[in-house]
Amino acid sequence: MNTKIILFLILGIDVLNLVLQTSELSISYYEASLLYGGFSPLQYIVKTSISIFGQNDFSLRLPMIMLHLFGTLLLYKISNKYIDNERNRLWLIFIYVLLPGIISSAIIVDSAGLVLFGLLFFIYMYQNFSKTILYPLLSIYIFLDGGFLFLFLALSLFAIKEKDKKFFIFNTASFFTSLYLYGINTHGAPKGHFLDSIGIYATIFTPILFIYIFYSLYRKYLNKDMDILWYISSTALIVSLLLSFRQRIHVEHFAPYLIVALPVMAQVFIHSYRVRLKIFRKRYRVIFIITLVFLFINSSVVFFNKYLYPVMDNPKKHFAYKMHVAKELSRKLKSMGVNCLESDEKMSKRLKFYNVTKCNNYILLENNLNSSIRSNVTISYKNRLVYKANVTKININ
Repeated sequence: MNTKIILFLILGIDVLNLVLQTSELSISYYEASLLYGGFSPLQYIVKTSISIFGQNDFSLRLPMIMLHLFGTLLLYKISNKYIDNERNRLWLIFIYVLLPGIISSAIIVDSAGLVLFGLLFFIYMYQNFSKTILYPLLSIYIFLDGGFLFLFLALSLFAIKEKDKKFFIFNTASFFTSLYLYGINTHGAPKGHFLDSIGIYATIFTPILFIYIFYSLYRKYLNKDMDILWYISSTALIVSLLLSFRQRIHVEHFAPYLIVALPVMAQVFIHSYRVRLKIFRKRYRVIFIITLVFLFINSSVVFFNKYLYPVMDNPKKHFAYKMHVAKELSRKLKSMGVNCLESDEKMSKRLKFYNVTKCNNYILLENNLNSSIRSNVTISYKNRLVYKANVTKININ
């Protein structure tokens, strides 16, 4: 079958799954804060989508899905420099869309998806166009998001290696400008979150892939084969691990940088596979198959996460709980004739998106799931109670 047909088939199924997943999620407090908080470029993009397609979950997540789609195509183009076989590039894309971290960034309204697309777009422009066009692009990145801070740092180090004085000065200035605008938290006494960070990275990539990405970057260093992708990925990884020695870091801010190392990882794996005789390739095939199995399991858990509720003692410890309940709660309230009420700050912001506004006519009080208090609002997933509350009318004299 034609590789382009297979590519678009992979992308088509991927986007279809993401669109279907939007119906399973509610807006989170973080997303609501971004949507109704201070201005940001990502907020403007999302609000534009909402103004065109209406205020619903699809329009909320459509920009992230589109960024993911175009970013995947960019990765396919970028990988051409590292993987000469088109079939192997398709395998890379297949692995990419199955990564739990990629699935999350493709549907959650968060700067991680925007930064990942920005990194892929920059690398593509670097590979295919004159360096002069990179300066205005990087200038835009300064004001687009604070997540590009580590890109400027990586490019400064890369410029030293390339002995490009102009590029070094520009990126160093961009780094300090971004640092001034957004800052970086380095306060607090050492608390030893190094292993926690490693664990989160392993969750985002699956353990085998994370270990092999780390190995591939280290091997490139030993072979002195350090290109721009190596600098972008390694710089962010080293900074994140150093910071984690003294504080808990937001790994999702660094993960996009490590994701762009996938072509490097694939190149190292394919080279290691090819230089060995057929009788010694079995170990690599086993590793590849085990990796795919883990990816299928992890991606299935993400897509069918509501099926985990029946087996959990505490539903609130579900990894996606913060992105559930609100939409179903708004429907329950509207069916009761309640279109505005008083509730806690987090739920109030979330309900606002579903046109349940704030007022003092009713009050919403959440009840403990294990309490015997009778509740007039309950929400269950897969026959498992996950939320219960009382809505009470307030008498105003």
